[in-house]
Amino acid sequence: MNGCNSCVVFDKSLTAYDFGHEHPMNPVRVDLTISLATDLGVVGGEGLPMVAAPNATDDDLLRVHTPEMIDAVRRTSLDPRLALTEFGLGTDDNPTFAGMHFAARHVVGASLEAARQVWSGEVVHAANVAGGLHHAMPGRASGFCIYNDIAVAIDWLLDQGVQRVAYVDLDVHHGDGVEHIFYDDPRVLTISLHETGQMLFPGTGFPHDIGGPNARGSAVNVALPPGTADTGWLRAFHAIVPPLLREFRPEIVVSQHGCDSHAKDPLAHLMLSVDGQRAAYLSMHDLVHAVSGGKWVALGGGGYAIADVVPRAWTHLLGAVAGRPVDPETQTPSSWREEVLERVGVMAPAQMTDGRTPTWREWSQGYNPDTWLDRAVNTTREEVFPYHGLDPAP
Repeated sequence: MNGCNSCVVFDKSLTAYDFGHEHPMNPVRVDLTISLATDLGVVGGEGLPMVAAPNATDDDLLRVHTPEMIDAVRRTSLDPRLALTEFGLGTDDNPTFAGMHFAARHVVGASLEAARQVWSGEVVHAANVAGGLHHAMPGRASGFCIYNDIAVAIDWLLDQGVQRVAYVDLDVHHGDGVEHIFYDDPRVLTISLHETGQMLFPGTGFPHDIGGPNARGSAVNVALPPGTADTGWLRAFHAIVPPLLREFRPEIVVSQHGCDSHAKDPLAHLMLSVDGQRAAYLSMHDLVHAVSGGKWVALGGGGYAIADVVPRAWTHLLGAVAGRPVDPETQTPSSWREEVLERVGVMAPAQMTDGRTPTWREWSQGYNPDTWLDRAVNTTREEVFPYHGLDPAP
């Protein structure tokens, strides 16, 4: 079933990244994803091989984080009663827990291994659904993210001599940490499609944020209106991402696939379906084969409808990574539905689809200034496209 010589980096200990049962980011969502993907044959057997995740070292973390930050995480890890709020630790978003440093560095190690697998040529695509912690800043935890596994992996790639890395963030929240770390580095193109910061954490990521003085046009932000559904979201994606990646010609693509853009997600206000998200994953797969020789590191991220959405969405992502998409009409296995009922206490969806057939109108068919969505997309194109020699007009 593994049609693209790909792998998923995962071992059970990655679910030790656990802020507690009441926290939205319950690691059971990762467990249920791997369980569903395994039951469907997407992972294991003839599907994606599972590669164990190493631990990141302090030197790995120091690529993007300050020594003081790492020390603070280690201290709160040993004594969770500490609340070092100046480092973003001990807050509602980032409560401390025993072993936090070790759990967080393990997630970083998994994303580093995914990057190594791809860049070494061992595989073409690699996934880490436990990763994608895009809000973490050099000196501060933020938005459920302690260490920034994405930025560490990208910095490692740059250290290997990669000259052009494209980072595509499809989470409902702005990928602020990754953007901040590479804001003035022309070797890294960061693209984030997210619900506008006018309405949603972290309150950043506007079209005029286009990169530092040495890297103008390297940061790309599409701030979408609340209520955006499959048709509008896919219109925005196709109007921005493919033309920029084709022009930038990255040597490798790293993408973050937070599925909190779904209509059932409790923390945001976009209205995508699992089918719309699946369409984006398949588009990313085709795009990386067109622009980077297929070199692709696909990461997880947000997603807090832990039974209804996350396992199905990320199983579709793993199917795309494997080069063998899961048919939306596929029934979810009864064994998996029983596991969801036992572990979460809810009835799981019976199919891999929400019953939608995603369509969108290509940007070349015209721009409607009367719609918030089109104005948002057009503003981003006008701000960024000229730096890449592209015409922003439809």
